[in-house]
Amino acid sequence: MTILGRGEHRYEVVENWARLPEGWEFKDVAAVACDNKDRVYVFNRGEHPMMVFDRDGNFLRSWGEGRYPRAHGLHIDAEDTLWLTDDGGHMVRKCTTEGKVLLELGVPGKPAPYMSGEPFHRCTHTAQSPSGEIYVSDGYGNARVHKYSPDGKLLFSWGEPGTDPGQFNIPHNIATDAEGWVYVADRENHRVQVFDGNGRYQTQWVNMHRPCGLYCCRGPQTRFVIGELGPGLPLNRNHPNLGPRLTIVDREGRTLARLGGEDGPGLEAGKFIAPHGLAVDSRGDIYVGEVSYTEFPRLFPERQIPWRMRSLQKLRKRT
Repeated sequence: MTILGRGEHRYEVVENWARLPEGWEFKDVAAVACDNKDRVYVFNRGEHPMMVFDRDGNFLRSWGEGRYPRAHGLHIDAEDTLWLTDDGGHMVRKCTTEGKVLLELGVPGKPAPYMSGEPFHRCTHTAQSPSGEIYVSDGYGNARVHKYSPDGKLLFSWGEPGTDPGQFNIPHNIATDAEGWVYVADRENHRVQVFDGNGRYQTQWVNMHRPCGLYCCRGPQTRFVIGELGPGLPLNRNHPNLGPRLTIVDREGRTLARLGGEDGPGLEAGKFIAPHGLAVDSRGDIYVGEVSYTEFPRLFPERQIPWRMRSLQKLRKRT
């Protein structure tokens, strides 16, 4: 048994949690989310873009085949409606739990001009305000956050390339809390920036290495789980204490726990390759989606990609 974390933030690594149909694989798991019944939705880059499991890892169904060029982001709102972000398709789709499209933002397959600030050029993730507005981080070919009305009307946008407050260098993930604050994982600036609901900069959290995944745990005490990619260069790939890892912080950005990352990347239990998508269920268990197939050749150029390489982990909360 492998245990990560300390104190009240201790987790048991559940190996081989997801029971895939024979011959299926995830490839990269870009995003993961849980609905109100703790069913787990796995948005991945394999042949079956959306796979759904119960909390014990039993496969329930799949959908989205042939309709999502490159899965990237997913969140589920309070009504169990899914918001899917596809950076290869430059689009956001609002869907039912069965995959029926209710609303589409962006024009599939038609990106806005690079760094134009117009939506979208490889958008990355979505989040929802307490009153139902939608924020979209955008992304790889923009340095922008867009805010939409619940019915899909663009209200305003903010951000530009750079390192100053309110500027972005790959806004990779986005989350909101119950008070309406907006949190953006500004990946290549090694920080999470905090804004009010009108896009006004408030503060930033640092002390992290390429924050990639971001999840807000709402409740009596707001907590955030951050997935850090860790070193991006061959020369510091094996430096200790840089990740890849998960970091749990409070609402002020203070570090409460680190999960993994002490001795670099790996496929062993308790290690990570590329924690990209995060979700927490009603019992406090953490689901970690990893873009392992993308990152493994860069991290381990001398090794062959393993068959059915691990791209999803479950960390069970210890009480």
